[in-house]
Amino acid sequence: MHCVYQALIVAISTRHADAVDVKFLADGQPVWIALPLAAWAEYKKRTGRFISDPLAVQIAGHYLKDALESGLESGREMLTVGVDEMLRHLDAVIAEHRAGGTEAVPPSSQ
Repeated sequence: MHCVYQALIVAISTRHADAVDVKFLADGQPVWIALPLAAWAEYKKRTGRFISDPLAVQIAGHYLKDALESGLESGREMLTVGVDEMLRHLDAVIAEHRAGGTEAVPPSSQ
């Protein structure tokens, strides 16, 4: 399966949700990953750092990869991620970056 990042939108403006929606095309079909804004606040509280937009895209992509591999995606157009789940994927993206296993991920800023 080939996935391509397409857009990042603050969902409050489009669907009145406290989330950031990240759109990918998975084999040409749209898939939205809804990342909860509460995770941004929790990460800031825990680390004192912010999640950048490029890092959010990497987190959503990591989640999408797992969803596709596990069959969770199953043709749904919108996948919603919980706060703890998003933070686990964030930790995984950062760990993979530090290990040199993926493309460079812009670090979160302070």
